[in-house]
Amino acid sequence: MDEHRTALFLFMLALAATILVATVTTLRQVGTRVVSNDVPAGTTGLARPHPPLDRAPGQPLERPR
Repeated sequence: MDEHRTALFLFMLALAATILVATVTTLRQVGTRVVSNDVPAGTTGLARPHPPLDRAPGQPLERPR
């Protein structure tokens, strides 16, 4: 039972070190630039503005000629 406890302790130590290294690496690569909250007119959220539809709902689609 004692060898299992030693193996578990070494595994947990390696896991903690891996998580620490991954966290530090991630935080060093994150940009800290300030971003403006201004959005172009006509947008909601992250969507890009689309032109309005030329037909009413329920009206059949016309095929291009």
